[in-house]
Amino acid sequence: MTKKTSIKLFQDKKIRSVWNETEEQWYFSIVDVVGALTDSVNATDYLKKMRKRDAELSNYIGTNCPQVEMQTETWKKRKTLAGTVKDILRIVQSIPSPKAEPFKLWLSQVGYERLQEIENPELAQERMKFLYEQKGYPQDWIDKRLRGIAIRQNLTDEWNARGISEERDYAILTAEISKATFGMTPSEYKEHKGLKKKNQNLRDHMTDLELIFTMLGERVTTEISQKEQPESFQANKKVAKRGGNVAGVARKQTEKELGRTIISEDNFLPENKIPIIDNN
Repeated sequence: MTKKTSIKLFQDKKIRSVWNETEEQWYFSIVDVVGALTDSVNATDYLKKMRKRDAELSNYIGTNCPQVEMQTETWKKRKTLAGTVKDILRIVQSIPSPKAEPFKLWLSQVGYERLQEIENPELAQERMKFLYEQKGYPQDWIDKRLRGIAIRQNLTDEWNARGISEERDYAILTAEISKATFGMTPSEYKEHKGLKKKNQNLRDHMTDLELIFTMLGERVTTEISQKEQPESFQANKKVAKRGGNVAGVARKQTEKELGRTIISEDNFLPENKIPIIDNN
């Protein structure tokens, strides 16, 4: 799960929030919301009393609201109870506050800003660029990563046009491209790079050349598919392998010229703090 942490202001009250890239929605700190609506000196205690008084609300929060890692005022990361816009609106209903209606409008504005990004992809791209910059990635790597995201989107759009829409099928076709390009499936590649967690995106840990050959395999697959318009899943699988083969041949020729493999164990894990950039 890729996350963007943010602090938003509602009438000068800080509301910690995290953007979940996988689910494409914000998660807000419930205790911050309670504090903003009630002006309580101890919002945590107020929330506990709310849950004791209202069993239905307590059950709703326990079932729907996860613990999400956010920063405290002392900059330490702690897990805190959080909810989506839908969850927060449910909680607001249980708080007798004159700020309830203004808060609902504020939530709508937060959602509107995200809709603006969807309607204007350049805004979303700038947001992603900012996130990578904050993580310490070099600018030329970021440019390639963002271009790779666009190429990947074109490919999934093409697969969707061919009647393929399930995540499982996307994963199978992507594995075909990866095996033909690098000799490894994405899961094998992640293991090669020492990536243990499911939410660690392989491409965020690739070097320049690894990103380039990934883009080549996916772009060629898109071009072949658009030309031949395969009608079955198996036909799409063959096209994916052919597109990956083109990148695989180019990779091997590049390795021959450089005298080394371009398949790297490098990653961008926090403890390494080494930008994954290829100087060749």
